[in-house]
Amino acid sequence: MKLYTFRRAADAPDELGAGYARQPGYLYPLHAFGMDFHDMNELIRSITPAQLDVLRTPPEGAEPLALASLVPRAPIPYPMQDVLCLGINYDAHHDEAGRFDKEAFGDRPKAIYFSKRVNEATGDGAPIPRYPGLVDSLDYENELGVVLGRDAWQVRPEDAEQYIFGYTIINDVSARNLQTGHKQWYFGKSLDGFTPMGPCIVTADEIAYPPALAVRTTVNGDLRQGGNTKQFITDIAHVLAELTQGMALKAGTVIATGTPAGVGMGMQPPCFLEVGDTIVCEIEGIGTLTNTVR
Repeated sequence: MKLYTFRRAADAPDELGAGYARQPGYLYPLHAFGMDFHDMNELIRSITPAQLDVLRTPPEGAEPLALASLVPRAPIPYPMQDVLCLGINYDAHHDEAGRFDKEAFGDRPKAIYFSKRVNEATGDGAPIPRYPGLVDSLDYENELGVVLGRDAWQVRPEDAEQYIFGYTIINDVSARNLQTGHKQWYFGKSLDGFTPMGPCIVTADEIAYPPALAVRTTVNGDLRQGGNTKQFITDIAHVLAELTQGMALKAGTVIATGTPAGVGMGMQPPCFLEVGDTIVCEIEGIGTLTNTVR
């Protein structure tokens, strides 16, 4: 099942909907199931197993809405906590990042964690801002987003799967000059509009755990990234177990799990994003997240 946040018009309120693999391109608003959640955060925190079971089957007699007629929103426009991110979580990306800036990216003795501030997550089809004069090296990073379904505290690695509500796509847009120049990553990763997310959340029951999903990115139709989440250096179970030894993570928290090789800074010479460039982030079993630099 795929869960969406959408609007019927640009100035309309957010609504939630459910889509199904056998009906691609369509969704059913949650009110057709007799459910009314304020937003995706409330759904994740409050939905019961019985309600989830109801959502797994399209409602009888209801007409679906065509996705093409709707305004896509990030599935979680306002994350409960800043998006938690893993840096340098694929070996090949570690190598390319080290070539770009060895001081900033060359050493990885343990998992690299950082926070990505999200004023409002960007939906599928919405623009990525260029910030001329501030950013001179705009880059993309296609990442599997793990969405927690329950509060997590001192999680055992063998229990990690029980905490996962579902998965989404994150484009961890990055300003490399700010990221490397400030010797930390928060500023260069957190400008407004730098967190495209979507197009949906695929519930965890749809994807075998641990996920082994193909990750593919194109820029203007040219293939840039091709990897698989089975290549993680630090896996999801380790991340949850390590972080929650001293950090409580709320239901609805999104964890971005790192990007494979092929980002702009890894090209020789580096090739950064410019106005008009269109980035398509695709992850097997989830869909595509498309955004254009404006």
